Amino acid sequence: MNDTKVIRPLHWFAVLTACATFFLLGMGGLVTSHGAGMSVPDWPTSFGYNMFFLPIKFWRGGVFYEHTHRLMASVVGCLTIILSVWIWIQDSRRWMKWLGTSAVLLIVAQGVVGGLRVLLSEDQLGIVHGVLAQLFFILICALALFTGRFWQRISNAGKISVPGSLRALVLTTTVLIFVQLVLGATMRHQHAGLSINTFPSAYGKLWPDTSPQAIQYYNEHRLEIMNVNPITAFQVILQMVHRIVALVILVFVSLCAWQTRRQLGAKDALAKFAAFWLALVVVQIFLGAATIWTNKAADVATAHVLVGALLLVTGALWCMIASARSAPLRAAEHEGFGALGTFVPNK
Repeated sequence: MNDTKVIRPLHWFAVLTACATFFLLGMGGLVTSHGAGMSVPDWPTSFGYNMFFLPIKFWRGGVFYEHTHRLMASVVGCLTIILSVWIWIQDSRRWMKWLGTSAVLLIVAQGVVGGLRVLLSEDQLGIVHGVLAQLFFILICALALFTGRFWQRISNAGKISVPGSLRALVLTTTVLIFVQLVLGATMRHQHAGLSINTFPSAYGKLWPDTSPQAIQYYNEHRLEIMNVNPITAFQVILQMVHRIVALVILVFVSLCAWQTRRQLGAKDALAKFAAFWLALVVVQIFLGAATIWTNKAADVATAHVLVGALLLVTGALWCMIASARSAPLRAAEHEGFGALGTFVPNK
């Protein structure tokens, strides 16, 4: 059993840190959507100034998005350090202490990668930066979950055990979503605009022509007015893979929602969680289409990034909750608990 006392101020501080992290993801999405990643050419300074004292006269255009992103990242870093120290002082669970430490190490690594992306002007580091941001968001949301009363209740009480096959299905789907986010980050950080500017068709076909002549034609008739890199056959194929994986994810999440409802019941919390997951997928597919229909409008593309982050963290938290719900029941079989969770003393 888990008799750890719930410290409500700590829990709500963890929730605040998670919300701040989500906001930071949105700001990072705006930086990429506006092509502002190199608007401030130095790091950790900003135009030679201490980052926290950059004169307001510089805060315009792309600099506004990039600089405010840096400031918000610093805020999230400070919140994470405070959260980790607080956990070490007041949370008795040893594994929680190390999770808090891991969060600090991850946010530091995230900051360094972001800085190196500026110093080296390397787009590939932008992809790593985006992926680390998603992993950090999962970790912070997990800390918020683990410090709350809900986690204590499911850790202590016997509930309907979640079948291993269902947990494996949801975990597989979550991993697939993570792969999809990596694909999306790869496309966004190549700064080539829309490699396919039509949906649901792809240049009027089910699978677009990727011959050199076709690629040349696509580049000559592009709608983007920004100075972007020319698209390549690889980018067109990558976009098609992204679309196909999106459909596979829709099928998998639908299957997860159906199986959860069938095996655990419609009123079960995990069934409602899975239904919310399915609704998010539908919204995400619409936002993906809208990104193309609006010629990659910055606010729509950023919303697409944020819903993707929610999809990933929803699947990850579902897996954590399902595992915690099942663990006490598995342990009960070895400690003398009855079928309904009633303790039967060993003789």
